[in-house]
Amino acid sequence: MKEKTLASTESSDTTSPAQPGVQRRSFLKGLGVTGAALSAGSLLTTVAEASDRRNIITVGDVAILRFLAAAEILETDLWQQYNELAGIQDSEVPGGSGSPLYTAAVTQLDGDMAQYIHDNTEDEMTHEVFINAYLVSKGAEPVSLESFRNLPSSQATGAQNIGRLTNLMQLTVDTSWWTRYRSRTGNPDLGDTFPQAIPTLAVGQHTAIPRTDNDLSDPNFLNAIAFTAGFHFGTIEQGGSSLYPSLAQRVTSSEVLRIVLSIGGTEIAHFQTWQDKAGNALPLTAVDPVTGVSVTIPNLNSPPFGGEDYQTNLIMPEPTAFLSRKLPACSIIRPTETKGAAMGAVKGLTADGLFVGQSKDFFKFMHTLAVEADLAVRE
Repeated sequence: MKEKTLASTESSDTTSPAQPGVQRRSFLKGLGVTGAALSAGSLLTTVAEASDRRNIITVGDVAILRFLAAAEILETDLWQQYNELAGIQDSEVPGGSGSPLYTAAVTQLDGDMAQYIHDNTEDEMTHEVFINAYLVSKGAEPVSLESFRNLPSSQATGAQNIGRLTNLMQLTVDTSWWTRYRSRTGNPDLGDTFPQAIPTLAVGQHTAIPRTDNDLSDPNFLNAIAFTAGFHFGTIEQGGSSLYPSLAQRVTSSEVLRIVLSIGGTEIAHFQTWQDKAGNALPLTAVDPVTGVSVTIPNLNSPPFGGEDYQTNLIMPEPTAFLSRKLPACSIIRPTETKGAAMGAVKGLTADGLFVGQSKDFFKFMHTLAVEADLAVRE
């Protein structure tokens, strides 16, 4: 129907090549633009207003950036813990001295894991610092979570013994992102749910880093810890991949929109990396000698998975339903529903077990930031 309409418009406004002005006026008229709107004064006013709008930062924009700053601080904290034990410790990402056995276990997912962990950590650090600096440059209050840095560190050799914001030793890891991004029909924005890739990680509490050097003594259990981390990497970064485009829909300032979209793109790059690496986890069953919790990593190339849509080397989103099931399938980030996006992120991280042991004041602070971000409206 649209193609017919365009053809009809071109036919009715056809002119000779010597009359380009008539063609242009006819085209603009078809878009509902009148001659008066094209006066020099109007155009200059429009340009000036657009320029002013780019520099305006609203209360809602500040609320969104403050929530994202907090999210990046939390990501930095958890990635630093991973980097201290299995990444590269250098001037870019200082802290820790590495755990050779844990590093070797994680390296089974990819030979470059230490570099990837380091780079992901550095990225989150720059996001945190940049967003807070931008808030200050606009006269807004930056975010600090230092007063909540009270959770214990790993006692394994290689980790810093400092206060943490996040807990990587009692995780309940949601691995439904694995099946969600391989589905050709389902979209959480349309109410769909997805099975867990690793059901045993979605129940109980699992450690993704060695708690003490005792966790290094059983190679099978150490592999389970490393593979838990591998899937947790994807769980964290798929959340960021959705959070940024979800909140971008509420931004008013074009400059703030540029920030949100630019940082959000790197979160997507992180997720694609970790989705690729998680698929290299080896099948195993291990029991935590401390808690008695069992984890089974199945062969993800076998039933109930397997087949073209579930092969483990897939790293790009399969096309699926978007906006409406009446529209063609489209390869997208999902979810991107904006309603309740910030609070959804807080609830997801809480369910993940990242905040086990945190204070009531911490949860109150994070909930306040989320509510304010979700109340932001594009003006």
